Amino acid sequence: MMASKRGTLWTKVLPLAAVVLLLAGVAEASVGDKLPEFRQCLDVCKIENCGPGKDHTPIPLLHRLLFWTCGSECDYACQHIITTSRVEQGLPVVQFHGKWPFYRFLGMQEPLSVLWSLGNLYAHWHGLHQIQSQIPESYTMRPFYEWLARVGMAAWTFSAIFHTRDFQLTEELDYFAAGATVLYGLYYTPVRIFRLDKRTPQNRSVLKVWTALCVLMYICHVGYLKLVRWDYTYNMAANVTAGIIQNVLWSWFSYERYRKSRQGWAMWPSFVVAWVMIAMSMELFDFAPWFGSVDAHSLWHMMTIAPSLLWYKFLLKDANDDIAGTARHKA
Repeated sequence: MMASKRGTLWTKVLPLAAVVLLLAGVAEASVGDKLPEFRQCLDVCKIENCGPGKDHTPIPLLHRLLFWTCGSECDYACQHIITTSRVEQGLPVVQFHGKWPFYRFLGMQEPLSVLWSLGNLYAHWHGLHQIQSQIPESYTMRPFYEWLARVGMAAWTFSAIFHTRDFQLTEELDYFAAGATVLYGLYYTPVRIFRLDKRTPQNRSVLKVWTALCVLMYICHVGYLKLVRWDYTYNMAANVTAGIIQNVLWSWFSYERYRKSRQGWAMWPSFVVAWVMIAMSMELFDFAPWFGSVDAHSLWHMMTIAPSLLWYKFLLKDANDDIAGTARHKA
């Protein structure tokens, strides 16, 4: 199972994600599933613990609340039994069901990815608080930035849920929230750059058409994945396309803003893109988790928190500079 790529900052890293996808295509994602010793362990565990009339090993309440069953408990236990045996024999750690054998914590399958997802959730929550407290309601871009934060918060919430327990439903919600984040980035970027937020009759008409088009694209995207085919390659291609468009627009906007103002903060979008590209490179160096918890994907989540905070600082600087420039023009 291919891991999800989440958050507002996906729009800055999706071209690199395409490279990750190509590399992932030549990797074996579930070597552990095919091991005879794993299958034998799983069969024995289920016969001994899960059959009718057996004295089942008690499952802690928290685990039961997170839908751990006798069968999934056997799967988890056998993963670590086989992994420990392989390490003792000097054999490499392998993946099971497309995931590394993490040590769970409080019933969470990938506790550090959950933790850093919540860290990114906080970054967007903090950004929303800053927008609402530091940008006046009269500023026409404020609602678009508020929704940017809300969509980002939703995406990272579903990311945390997915890393807590990986089911078809949690994966779908994670992907759909990711798609909403990427598409919303494509939506609000030209609104800011081409000032479609300005309340003129022409702008209102263009904005209505652009809004309807983006909503339609999202409905078609979700509909295809859910009703036609759950296609990872298509999903990545769609996100990459949206991300590249945004990267080009923000890079051009950043350069033009810096060229005219000579203010260092105008180049922050470029720094964010570079920072997150480096963070995303962790996915290229995927490795078995250190101490059973720290893997490349969790580190990627950790490294996207600071760029998110910097991005909101840029939006605040840009908004306040825009407001000040409008005031000077009127004066």
